[in-house]
Amino acid sequence: MRILVVSDIHANPAALAAVAAAEAGPFDARFCLGDIVEYGPDPAPCVDWVRANCTAVVRGNHDHGAAQNVDTQGVSGFRYLTMVSRRSTTARLADADRRYLAGLPTTRLLRVAGKSFFLVHASPRDPMDEYVPAEPVAWADRLAGLPVDYLLVGHTHVPLTLSVGRTTVVNPGSVGLGRDGNPHARYAVIDDAGVTLKEVPYDVAATVAAVHASDLEPLAKQMLADVYTHGRYVHPPDLPHPHSGANGHAQGNGRPSGGYAPVVLTVAPPRAG
Repeated sequence: MRILVVSDIHANPAALAAVAAAEAGPFDARFCLGDIVEYGPDPAPCVDWVRANCTAVVRGNHDHGAAQNVDTQGVSGFRYLTMVSRRSTTARLADADRRYLAGLPTTRLLRVAGKSFFLVHASPRDPMDEYVPAEPVAWADRLAGLPVDYLLVGHTHVPLTLSVGRTTVVNPGSVGLGRDGNPHARYAVIDDAGVTLKEVPYDVAATVAAVHASDLEPLAKQMLADVYTHGRYVHPPDLPHPHSGANGHAQGNGRPSGGYAPVVLTVAPPRAG
């Protein structure tokens, strides 16, 4: 058994291309845990790659917001980035892309090589928005009545493996937008030996250049450049301080636009699991 798990790509094709290049070998399955779009500069290639290469995909809060063009208001932090990037994300996605995102399920339950997997963006209790502490007791509560070998989640952008009874909880971290001080593209590989949380550097400068070439507001460009470069928001003294909410994450989305050469992503189709 060999499974690639990605999440929170957030319209960053340079980061996704680095993961695809690093893991070009055969897999029994490729799973995407949502938030394919928003924040980053180019959502369409990321949607294309996921649609062509992933065995199972679930919808994240940003996928939902972009697909439904949910109105989000924010004056600071990641809520602000969600608001300003959503405007350009919807413009950069074709109608077929938005229909694809809208049609994604919020959960998937499937078996690969005799193991059971439950896929959800946030948590089984609240599939798109809940933030669950990295504590066994918290996840045990969410796993009640869900006897699976693996629970695969995203949303927090922080990699995690946690044993809770018979279940291994896995968060691969974020491919496209670090939130814990690590700017690399993060993902996970599950095989017969267990779970490996992995990371790979990517061309951050290309992503930052694409953001600066976009039509985002100057504050949003600086905020995103900080996050891409440092793996978290670094407040520059000459800009208003963005006060994020308790988790600093918008419940709905975020997106950008711009004119630049897209990164081409190619990976062989996954084998049947």
